[in-house]
Amino acid sequence: PLFLRGRARRGPTFREAVLMHAVGRLHYATLINNIQVSWVKMGVEGVRRILAAGANDLGGTLMDENISRAAGATHGQEMDPAGFADLVAPLGRTLVQRTTAYQILAR
Repeated sequence: PLFLRGRARRGPTFREAVLMHAVGRLHYATLINNIQVSWVKMGVEGVRRILAAGANDLGGTLMDENISRAAGATHGQEMDPAGFADLVAPLGRTLVQRTTAYQILAR
């Protein structure tokens, strides 16, 4: 990676990640219905901040997630539906189970 050679920084700051999601919501509002945030990359509190900033979709429940962890993420490898419910409860959000094509399966 370029950042290991001192030719680039490691990645976006937390503030930049929040802004990326918020601006994405504003700019693509009429074109993209769902803006996803990754709990594996952003962590529970990060997800809450980004959901409040405009995202409306959480990544998958995942089992034994390794890709983000191999890249240095430290927020976990697995989250079940109860964990998602606990994550969004303080925000007053309703959890909806969906397919990858965004067909609603359960509320």
